[in-house]
Amino acid sequence: MEQNNSYHPINFGAGPAKLPQSVLLQAQKELLNYSGLGIGVLEMSHRSPDFNKILSKTESLLRELLKIPVNYKVLFLQGGGSGQFSAVPLNLIGLKEDKCADYVVTGTWSAKAAKEAEKYGKVNIVHPKLDGYTKIPDPSSWTLNPSASYVYYCCNETVHGVEYNFTPETNGVVLVSDMSSNFLSRPVDVSKFGLIFAGAQKNVGSAGVTVVIVREDLLGHTLKECPIVLDYKVQAEMNSLYNTPPCFSIYIMSLVLEWIKNNGGSAAMEMLSKQKSSMIYDLINASNGFYACPVDEACRSRMNIPFRVGKKGGDDALEKVFLEGASKRGMISLKGHRSVGGIRASLYNAVTLEDTEALAAYMKEFLKEHK
Repeated sequence: MEQNNSYHPINFGAGPAKLPQSVLLQAQKELLNYSGLGIGVLEMSHRSPDFNKILSKTESLLRELLKIPVNYKVLFLQGGGSGQFSAVPLNLIGLKEDKCADYVVTGTWSAKAAKEAEKYGKVNIVHPKLDGYTKIPDPSSWTLNPSASYVYYCCNETVHGVEYNFTPETNGVVLVSDMSSNFLSRPVDVSKFGLIFAGAQKNVGSAGVTVVIVREDLLGHTLKECPIVLDYKVQAEMNSLYNTPPCFSIYIMSLVLEWIKNNGGSAAMEMLSKQKSSMIYDLINASNGFYACPVDEACRSRMNIPFRVGKKGGDDALEKVFLEGASKRGMISLKGHRSVGGIRASLYNAVTLEDTEALAAYMKEFLKEHK
C-alpha cells in the first residue's frame, strides 16, 4: 500500500529500529553528494582520506561518549552480534591454558553465545539452568571458575526483556559483555570490561556494523582456527580496514553518535529511558493483571518491554485485536518475538517520550474497552 509522505508510523521495532529523524534527513541530503565531493559515502573508496575522516570521527565520538580509556581499541566489524558469539571465544578462550570460559545465560542471546563457544573450548554455565528467562540468578549462587579465560554475559536480553542493572564481579577474570541492545542508553565504566561488543542496529545506527571495544593486552591470543576477518589483533592493526568495512553503516553511526552527543550523551539517554520504560511498566502494574510482564521487577529492561494481554499467559485472540488497533493508530512492530509471543515494545534511544505516551494512551484505552 502506498503511504503518503506525511505518514509517520511510530516504530517500536526491536532492531533494526527507529533512527532519529534528523539523522535520516541528513543522510538523505548527503546521499548523492557528501561534503561537496560530488559522490556519496556509498560510492566512496574505503581507503580514501574522506572515508578515513568519517572512520576517525566515529571512533572519537564513541571514545568521548563512553569515556573509553586509551588502552582500549575500538573496532568496526561485520557479522553482527552473532559473529561475535564466535569471535569472542576464538580470540579470548586461549588466554589461559585450560581454554575454558564462564557464561551467565539469562536469555536467548546469551544461550546462543554459550552454545557457539562450546565449539572452541570448555563452557561453564555458572548457575543452575533457569526454568524460563524472567530473572537474573543471584550472583551469590554463581560458581565462577578462577581459571576461566573470561566471564561472558548479555547486558540486555532483547527477546525476554531482562536487563542487568549491575556489573558482575569476576574476581579478576576478564569480563565480556554483549551490549547490543542497551549500548549508549546509559553510562558504562568501560575499564571494568575486557571486551564490550554491540550491533549498531538498535541504539546507535543501522544494521551492518558491530562495535568491538577491547583492551589491548587481550589481543594476540587468537586460536589458529580464527578466520582472519574476526581476528581482533589484525583488525586493530589495520584500523578496521583489513577488508572493506561497512562504510555506509559506519557513516550512519557517526550521525547517530553526534545526535546522542547533542542531546546530552549517555546520561541524558538513561534519564529518558527510565521515564519511557516506567511509563509503560507502571501502566502494566496498575492494570490488575490485564497486562502482564513475566520479568522480575528487579531486572526489567528499559529497552524491551515484553507483555501479555488479557491474562498472565496471554489471550491470543485479544492480542491480535490489540496489534490490529495499534497498527490503525500507526504503531508498528509491536508483535513479540516469535519464540515468546505476546507483545513487545522496544524503547531505544530514538523512540521519543511522545511516541511512548501514544502507546500508553492506547494501552489505557484498550484496557477500558476490554477488561
